[in-house]
Amino acid sequence: MGRIPLALGFPALAALLAGCGGGVPIAPIEPPPPRMTVEAPDLDDAGYAVAPPNLSTRSAPPDPILASPAATHATLTRGVDWWIRYWSDGDSWSFPVYLERMGAFEGIVDEALERHGLPRSLRYLPIIESGYSPRAVSRVSAVGLWQFMAPTARAFDMEVGAILDERRDPVKSTDAAARYLKELRERFGSWFLALAAYNGGPSRVERLLRQMAPGAPLSDDLFFVIRGGLPRETRDFLPKFIAAAHMAENAADYGVVPTRPMPPLAYDEVTLPDATTLDVVAEAAGVSEAQVQALNPQILRRVTPRGRATTVRLPAGTGFQFRLAYDRVPPDRRVTLTEHVIQPGETLWEIARRYGIGLDQLQGANPTVDPRRLRPGRELLVPLAPGVTVTAARSLGGDGAATSSERPGRPAGGVHVVERGDTLWDVARHYGVRVDDLRRWNGLGQADLILPGQRLRIGGG
Repeated sequence: MGRIPLALGFPALAALLAGCGGGVPIAPIEPPPPRMTVEAPDLDDAGYAVAPPNLSTRSAPPDPILASPAATHATLTRGVDWWIRYWSDGDSWSFPVYLERMGAFEGIVDEALERHGLPRSLRYLPIIESGYSPRAVSRVSAVGLWQFMAPTARAFDMEVGAILDERRDPVKSTDAAARYLKELRERFGSWFLALAAYNGGPSRVERLLRQMAPGAPLSDDLFFVIRGGLPRETRDFLPKFIAAAHMAENAADYGVVPTRPMPPLAYDEVTLPDATTLDVVAEAAGVSEAQVQALNPQILRRVTPRGRATTVRLPAGTGFQFRLAYDRVPPDRRVTLTEHVIQPGETLWEIARRYGIGLDQLQGANPTVDPRRLRPGRELLVPLAPGVTVTAARSLGGDGAATSSERPGRPAGGVHVVERGDTLWDVARHYGVRVDDLRRWNGLGQADLILPGQRLRIGGG
């Protein structure tokens, strides 16, 4: 595949994406504090502002959303002014960060909008949706730059699963968002209604239209007829979007210029024939795994899906080297991780020992797992020990708990040397014996502790 002619600074991309794994919190929509109170604007006879507050010296861009006469209605301009004041004074740190992230993706977004014939102002929609973070997750589980819910994403040909979630793919999700927005505009005949439907759901908007304005022609102004029946977040969505667009277009005037904008995204695309872990991909490409992860936020568990081909992105200029190196990696060495389903009563120490790896390796591969609260049925990623294939690892228990017949018998010499993190319960379970027997064989009382290096007899006699 050819290279996409855009440039990328990978350390900046990796650092910023790594810093937003938990998503970008959306600013709460609360009544403004006293210092943010604004006076009602002067209105004409139709109820439209003579000039938008704080924007009287600016001419509206030739954009069907921002240049709409309805955009100067007092119902909107009060909200627009509130958000401008909020991002300028109340939360002045966040907007420049959003603009910095936007630098990486705006080329992809602009190209998609132009290809689908959509207004340029929609390039600012990810600012209020996700803060331009492909890893953003909302409180209702909307994900990615464009905050797709899973059913809508699947309707637009995006895969949503435990291994791959294409809502996080900035390229695929942007094309899907453009198609969805175009479909909503055609459905409602109004960009204001289309944006309300994008945030609050098209069915809700249609239902309100039938209830509050039956038989009326669709128009931008109809947004104000139905807005009282919309959720608070949706009522605030359009003024928030217009405020973000004005501020982004006039960043210097508002004092929100990004100090370190991310360079445009650039990459080579390669196709992996089957499951491959990202560390193997990175080694073959001669780059760091962090760089590969930053370019592929849609790959959730550091490994591509089994049994099918998957396209991944690599730093620009590394695709040719990757293909040469990857072809020399034996198929059974292309995966350095396996999965283990936690069984009732298991501990991380026991799982690590079963696979022949260190506890720190297992914890490093599963940083969000609390070892004190292991949930049966949850999958862990398990790094493979040197020389162990996935098939061999599964025989150790990667597809479920080991049976008692799979547990090792007595250790060599009938003695177990205690390692750091061992408990009597872990040792007893490992060898398939009872804790009470273990205490009896070693003369241990109920309050006695075991220490690293201590030798425990396994078995009587």
